[in-house]
Amino acid sequence: MREPARSGCPINMAVETFGDRWSLLVLRDVMFGNRRHFRELLAGSEEGIASNILADRLKRLVEGGLLKRAEARPGQRGTYSLTEAAIQLVPVLAELGAWGARHRPTTPRLRERAELLARGGPDLWAQYMDELRELHLGSAPGPGTGPSLTRQSAAV
Repeated sequence: MREPARSGCPINMAVETFGDRWSLLVLRDVMFGNRRHFRELLAGSEEGIASNILADRLKRLVEGGLLKRAEARPGQRGTYSLTEAAIQLVPVLAELGAWGARHRPTTPRLRERAELLARGGPDLWAQYMDELRELHLGSAPGPGTGPSLTRQSAAV
């Protein structure tokens, strides 16, 4: 059972939903790495997330309305998908990545992705969000042409 929110402040509510040490990294891996299954998220974590922490964060992100988990029959893998609320975090993650690239020592390959997102700005973010909507929500992408973020750089 969740504790009540500390306040109704929009920033507080956002932090309580996804502001812990691991949740944004899990969302990053689903969003930019197209990791949709527990084992992919666990094995692909550069930060070395523990399985119990990953299970907890996936549960919290589903409860918080940022991920959906497709029910799986016994012996099948459950697939996680971004919700519209999570897809709308693309600009937030892009800005966080740009800040990290400017102010913290980072891995060159990953810094390049952050810089690509920053250079592309809102037009690239909107295009990528449309691609994510098609992949995760099954909706057709909106208008937009040009290079895809997924084609411009390697997965996280």
